[in-house]
Amino acid sequence: MTTSKAYLKQIKGITFAGKSDSNHWITMDGPEDFGGSNAGIRPKELLLLSLAGCTASDVVSILQKKRVKLDDFEINISAQMTEEHPKVFTIIDLEYVFYGDNIAEKDVERAIELSQIKYCGVSAMLEKAIKINHSYKIKDPVAVLMKL
Repeated sequence: MTTSKAYLKQIKGITFAGKSDSNHWITMDGPEDFGGSNAGIRPKELLLLSLAGCTASDVVSILQKKRVKLDDFEINISAQMTEEHPKVFTIIDLEYVFYGDNIAEKDVERAIELSQIKYCGVSAMLEKAIKINHSYKIKDPVAVLMKL
């Protein structure tokens, strides 16, 4: 079994800096009306980005191995949260958006499925407590230019 370690240091109030095994620092904070200085990402937001980053890494890697050329790629994440404390996510929706020519739906579906059921450790942990929905869109590469 592998052990991961992390370190968190209070900066001021509820502003914290943390780093883990990769030795990269990240700042976490809360809103000013809650004792923070609004200087960093919220911990729950970081959880959503962790999930998206984990599955995105898998999906892109799988598609590269299948020699699928992506002109661009993004994930739109939305999450429903309870109103009462502790405010927890109850449903997370991930919408994968692929830009490129000749991207086969079967390749995209398989890459997402493999990430879900085999590779993404963040998804495997979270799905024990939260419903995670997946959807995707394949868009023409011209749509990339329209985003700019």
